[in-house]
Amino acid sequence: MRWLRRKDRERKESRPTRLLGWAIVLGLLFALVRAGEYPEDRLRAVRNHLNERPASGEIVMVGIDEKSLREVGRWPWPRGRYADLVDAIDAARPKQQVHDIMFPDRSDPAQDRLLAASFARSSNVTLAYLPRAGAQQGVYEDVQPLPEFREHTGVGAIALQYNYANEGWMLPLGTERGNSVIPSLATVLAQRYSGRSEEFRVNYAFDPASIKTFSAADVIAGRHREALRGKTVVVGLAAERLGDQFMLPGWGKMSGVYIHIIGAETLKAGKPIDLGWIPAFLLATALVCLTIKRSGRQQIVALVSGMAALLLLPALLERSQIFADVTPGLFVVSWVGIGLLLRNAKRRGLTNAISGLPNLNALRRASTERDRPLIVARVVNYAQIVSTLTQANERNLVEQVAARLKVGSEVATVYQGDEGIFAWTVPPGTAIGHHVEALAALFRSPAKIDGRPLDIAITFGVEIGSGRSLSNRLNSALVAADEATNEGLRWKYHDPERLKDADWRLSLLSQLDDAIDNGQVWVAYQPQLDLRSHRIRGAEALARWTHPEKGPISPVEFVAAAEQNDRIEKLTMFVLDKAVEAAARINKEHGPFDMAVNLSARMLGDKSLPSRVRAVLDKHGLDPARLTLELTETAALANGADTSPLFGLKDLGVRVSIDDYGTGLSTLDYLKKVPASEIKIDQSFVKSMREHRSDLVMVQSTIALAHSLGRTVVAEGVENREILDMLIAMKCEVAQGFIVGRPSSLNDLAKRLNGERKKRAA
Repeated sequence: MRWLRRKDRERKESRPTRLLGWAIVLGLLFALVRAGEYPEDRLRAVRNHLNERPASGEIVMVGIDEKSLREVGRWPWPRGRYADLVDAIDAARPKQQVHDIMFPDRSDPAQDRLLAASFARSSNVTLAYLPRAGAQQGVYEDVQPLPEFREHTGVGAIALQYNYANEGWMLPLGTERGNSVIPSLATVLAQRYSGRSEEFRVNYAFDPASIKTFSAADVIAGRHREALRGKTVVVGLAAERLGDQFMLPGWGKMSGVYIHIIGAETLKAGKPIDLGWIPAFLLATALVCLTIKRSGRQQIVALVSGMAALLLLPALLERSQIFADVTPGLFVVSWVGIGLLLRNAKRRGLTNAISGLPNLNALRRASTERDRPLIVARVVNYAQIVSTLTQANERNLVEQVAARLKVGSEVATVYQGDEGIFAWTVPPGTAIGHHVEALAALFRSPAKIDGRPLDIAITFGVEIGSGRSLSNRLNSALVAADEATNEGLRWKYHDPERLKDADWRLSLLSQLDDAIDNGQVWVAYQPQLDLRSHRIRGAEALARWTHPEKGPISPVEFVAAAEQNDRIEKLTMFVLDKAVEAAARINKEHGPFDMAVNLSARMLGDKSLPSRVRAVLDKHGLDPARLTLELTETAALANGADTSPLFGLKDLGVRVSIDDYGTGLSTLDYLKKVPASEIKIDQSFVKSMREHRSDLVMVQSTIALAHSLGRTVVAEGVENREILDMLIAMKCEVAQGFIVGRPSSLNDLAKRLNGERKKRAA
């Protein structure tokens, strides 16, 4: 795995320290903006149930409940009637009586005098006091009992702050007024006077159902006196229709007086300590600093242990009334954990599972290898050799092959493909011939596996550098290696740069122009299957050349030559004309049908391209929406090609597709530059996604990305039913490949469409 460590050193974005730095910075931001408030509250509610405990029993509640409203009368009661409740509670000789009711307004003077007299007769009575409430013309005023009531009672502040869910997690010890501090109602109930005004966290582990509650109607009738004797009695509104209902975290909607009672129980249980988010954040930071220095399973164990500690440790601390916020710490651990998982998954996707060497996908993504001469070695008898070996011995064989290929200073990294394919690059200026001949000589000696000598038959293909993508260059080198095998050579060049100079290539291009004029070039149509309706929804138009003497000429040969020598325009316009004409005919005879035509990025320098396409559409009467132009030769875009013609085509109504997505130019740059409505996944990924997880992930992520951007996906190279079913499961829209149909003439395509129409009609 040395190659992975080397890549990590070369690429800053892969460094664990960078991952850690982002985790800390984003974790701090996460904490400062309180982004974790909701999950923090939910976690704390869960911990409260884990630490659930009964109330002390020293505080009892007398509720103005539905029974009281029926038997005593509708609320608010005449104050003389409320005086009966005060007298009845006082007759029970409680420790104190506290009323979560304010009486701030005057009523009938006689009734007010009756209530004031009752307060005067009773001992140790406290009424509610609401600091700074009810803005009137922008001015906030305290809401407090009438002066004649305050003369005989104490007051307890009932102000508290509620969160997004109408939950009150924090209560004040008191409220500053002038040079004094008014104790909160919770402080009065707990009899924990401190003279301070800071807030404390309410411990909702106390079960509200364990607080004894009595109906005010029963108390007025003289019942439950023994239950009230010596207790702190608090009176509050308990009927839901009277309002004063709030969410108690983890317990549901209840009367607001329960918040003050549980706050009092919190104070009676000991001084609450709120550590905030910093300790858990520092613990998480220390944990991830240790984690990134480890590897593999040790990282997983450390992260899981840290996550468990951050989740469970607060539950233990809260038993002692010590509270801490953990979501910023959890964010840091999660960020690093996800980053390491993605990093390891990427490594696995770029590594041969047997040998640990980087695979060919790693080569395709290796930007540092892009401009270096590329060499491919194919072990011709690899399948025959490994069929007799165990997996461990196969690894041994690969290690011996790679060791021989790395002899000398030219080779830094050897990439391994399937079926005995190895690839590497060498520095520019290397004497390729001497290098390859020396390697071929090394393989004249057999490899030894478990003492058995095994002859290795190997050939080499060389691509010295052409400015094309590594994926295309790799294919060229493989072709050269295969040609060397077929021709009995040790190695062979495949150099696309020769296209610019060789006479026979120039002759090929002039012959291509004549072939178009003489009707030797024709258009084949490969059908595309709509994976939702399972009907042929369109076709891709493909150029074919049948030479009168040499027969069929490979499109790879003449199309590549035309593109690289800026001779692609005539071929493209010929195919476009024929394809649009065919599409117009099919739309007229068979219904809606889309046609795709390849468009080289090299043609984007033509500002008149949209008008030329418009003229072809008008000529044959085809709706622009039925034409898709698939952008090819993406390397041209990397050189600053003007993409404005693409926007002109889009305005025209023509759809633009990104062809061979995943190879060549950086896909993100491509997406920014191209106003595409469709993404076409390169067949190299589709064909091998069953065998290679990295290719499967590439296909899945491309489909997900396309859908998130509102673009459709076409998968090319679909050659069997298993791949087709996988694409359907991934919600890919369109498939193209041999299982759907091979390229055929227009007449054959029309016959197929006609046959499908008859089947549907039947």
